[in-house]
Amino acid sequence: MMKKITLKNIAQHFDVSISTVSKAVNDSHEISRDLKKRIQEYAKEHHYKPNKLALNLLNRSTKTIGVIVPNILNYFFVQVLYGIEKVANENGYNIISCISDESYEKESKTLAFLDSGTVDGLIISLAEETQVKEQIEGLREITESQIPLVLFDRVSELIDCDKVIVDDFEAGYKTTKFFLNLACQNVAFVSPIGKSSVGKLRLAGYRKALEEAGIKFDEKLVVNFTAKDDLDLLMSFLLNYKPIDGILGLDEITAVKILHIVKSRGYNVPGDVSIVGFTNGQLSQYVTPSLTMVSQHGKFIGEKAAELLIKRIKEPNRPFETKVVKTSLLVRDSTKKLQ
Repeated sequence: MMKKITLKNIAQHFDVSISTVSKAVNDSHEISRDLKKRIQEYAKEHHYKPNKLALNLLNRSTKTIGVIVPNILNYFFVQVLYGIEKVANENGYNIISCISDESYEKESKTLAFLDSGTVDGLIISLAEETQVKEQIEGLREITESQIPLVLFDRVSELIDCDKVIVDDFEAGYKTTKFFLNLACQNVAFVSPIGKSSVGKLRLAGYRKALEEAGIKFDEKLVVNFTAKDDLDLLMSFLLNYKPIDGILGLDEITAVKILHIVKSRGYNVPGDVSIVGFTNGQLSQYVTPSLTMVSQHGKFIGEKAAELLIKRIKEPNRPFETKVVKTSLLVRDSTKKLQ
């Protein structure tokens, strides 16, 4: 295998300084045309490639953005990553994407790694455990290191930075109103993210819609579960509790699982039970019946987060911004038709 040639090797060959070789390969006008041509040809013949890390350190820039998401199985975060990468690439940046798996410890270790000069800025959606514990020391260290930071979706009010958020209260409120307009009497709320800020806001919107309709909030219609819980069993308890005619699932996979469980119990969807989920992914469109979904516009959120971060990198002293994104309801076949 051919040994990788360096600037030092080229400098020794021509008996010039490393600085001279660097200027020559970068086509500087400070080097004579003849010497520059000979150095460039020699470098090309020997397959010289610049050490980007060394150049980045020299320029105090990595042209890399770090992204931390809590759950890659949630299609919303896939859409956000797509939007971030699109804008990053258009502006000459690469991304390093990491997953916290909803773990505060894993998120902290990732932040420590990315705080070591690896990236020019960070885009983060907080792990549920981080939000529950309200432990943001890692984020504070990032901001104290003057690394540009954008929080999206799951954010913390304890950190001053740019943010892109979904109007989750309105999403929970409007979706519940949609069920009530379909004449649903007992609307269940099934959430795998009950401890996160997002889950709490959607639940608050759900409760507000019920209150305005004069319907008493029933905590037994709220099912909060984790990956360790048996959703099939929890749904059995729910369906046996009272005649459920509407179910709101707080992510796409949850909505698909609910659809499967409800149908396997002999219920007709949407005849007996209407189902709505969150995040407009591929799964929701191709199950039977196709699922009515709340679109959070993940790609757009990713684009806005990346634009804010790049703007912050270029203008570090400008005032912080918070962008609020509204959701859209995509009505399909899993909900009754409006009367």
